[in-house]
Amino acid sequence: MVFGLTACGGGNSGSSDGAGSTDAEQSTDDGADATGSTDDSGESAEAPAAASGEKILSVQVGPDPETIDPALNSAVDGGNMLLHSFECLLTVDEDGKLAPGQAESWETSEDGLTWTFHLREGLKWSDGTDLTANDFVYSWKRVCDPMVAAPYAETVLAMVVGYDQAIEGDLDALQVVAEDDQTLVVTLSAPCSYFGSLAAFATLSPVQQATIEANGDAWATSAETYISNGPFYVSEWVPGSYILMSKNPNYWNADAIKLDGIKWNLIEDANASYSAYQTGEVLFIKDVPTEEIPSLSGNADFYVDPIIGTYYLSVNTEREPFNDPKVRKALSLAIDREYVAGTLMQGTYSAASNFMGPGWIDTDGSQFIDNANGGQPYIDVTNYEANLEEAKQLLADAGYPDGEGFPSISYSTNDAGYHRVVAEYLQQAWGELGIDLTVDIVEWASFTPMRRNGDYDSARNGWVGDYSDPSNMLDLLYSTNGNNDGNFNNADYDAAMETSRTTLDAKERSEALHTAEDILMEETGCIPVAYYNDFWLQSDKITGSWHSPYGYWYFMYADIADGAGADNADNAEADNADNAEADNADNAEADNAEAEVAE
Repeated sequence: MVFGLTACGGGNSGSSDGAGSTDAEQSTDDGADATGSTDDSGESAEAPAAASGEKILSVQVGPDPETIDPALNSAVDGGNMLLHSFECLLTVDEDGKLAPGQAESWETSEDGLTWTFHLREGLKWSDGTDLTANDFVYSWKRVCDPMVAAPYAETVLAMVVGYDQAIEGDLDALQVVAEDDQTLVVTLSAPCSYFGSLAAFATLSPVQQATIEANGDAWATSAETYISNGPFYVSEWVPGSYILMSKNPNYWNADAIKLDGIKWNLIEDANASYSAYQTGEVLFIKDVPTEEIPSLSGNADFYVDPIIGTYYLSVNTEREPFNDPKVRKALSLAIDREYVAGTLMQGTYSAASNFMGPGWIDTDGSQFIDNANGGQPYIDVTNYEANLEEAKQLLADAGYPDGEGFPSISYSTNDAGYHRVVAEYLQQAWGELGIDLTVDIVEWASFTPMRRNGDYDSARNGWVGDYSDPSNMLDLLYSTNGNNDGNFNNADYDAAMETSRTTLDAKERSEALHTAEDILMEETGCIPVAYYNDFWLQSDKITGSWHSPYGYWYFMYADIADGAGADNADNAEADNADNAEADNADNAEADNAEAEVAE
């Protein structure tokens, strides 16, 4: 795996001749997280007929996204779309390295506090109007606007001078300044070694002020108002069916874009996705039916690739009995993680002993997990029987021996991948403690808002890294973080994270981050279950695309082998006519930032 963490020490400058692969990281995650509308009609919608020979790449990465507003998205599916329609100051290339984006070069001051970005000349929005450094000033301040409530605001901008005042409403206090149309200067309150990765993060994409002021939150729900600056722009949008992105002729590197468009098929049912792939109507699907995996293993078009992130459960710590750490820890220890990852998830995931899994990089460049908890796992995933006995004792200590007096609780999840079978397993596992659990299956468009609003007892969650610094995931449990779905609030945890943000000493920062994970695991602020891998089906007709350890697929510089474009054009009208009713079935792939990150 290649990781995108880049130190900021002097002279991080670069230039591009326009031929290199560029991309913009999502988030969220972020993760970032106005909402895409959903098609409740149940009627089929015909896809646009592609012109003869036009190269329209037809793919499936998820159902209707909750949002594709860069400031609000915190899911991987929305993030995949954002990195094709927007471009940040910097990008991440195929090797996981920072590369020029809208900025052709950048540098940091000797003390690491001032970052200066030099934008390319002649940048344009997709509507042909000029894009300048002032657009980034507006966009970054918008992320801090309390009326916008961007879930990633603290993660991406807390280190900028004036952030605390900005989130209280004084947006002009944020020290992001356009010295001229091509020069953006950002002043940090403390050095941040990974700020370059944040400058390549989709939450900090530029958005067009005039469009947002004219349309409000609805700007990001319609092709007519969705103005962007990336290699593609949204040309058609049929909720519940597809989003068509066309090549953006105003993109600075348009000559390197080989595709005429990308059609994002909004299919929520994995079986419908698989059927569309088998017929050639789509050339890539993220949602593969889990029952097909045994027969697909070993096939040339079936891919499994590691990503940095953790599949975990959130419990609503503001509700009884989840406000008791003993209860939360009992629920955690009652889970047989090796069975979940190895059997239920068919070995496509790995059992999680820690919150922070493989791939996260410590301040000395080593694996963060190797230095955690004195080098020992927090949870011995190989000794389930002993864990279960400890869980029963903890529940008794909390006042619920054998589950007596414990209220009936619910577990909320969307229905994709392994989510339903994990939910059914939890009924059995927590039943061993005498707990009655009901499962609530929620459609994807409603699931993440429900979880973020705290309208649940326990829920599936997960996060895929946006960059490899451990703070990216540990920040999720900071008390005021917009992605803290479980409302975990611990003063010692917050203090450790504050130290990690402000110290200039690498060793002290490492110790603070490990202290935070120690507290999180002892208090069971969330329940880690498994470490992620991505698996998908991809036709060999697609060339020049790549997959990142952050859970994204990069199609902007892809091509379609000879003949495939025409095949795609011939099938375009059928793409959603045949599958429209299936498009809004039951399975949605969530993962975060949540996401996904969170996904």
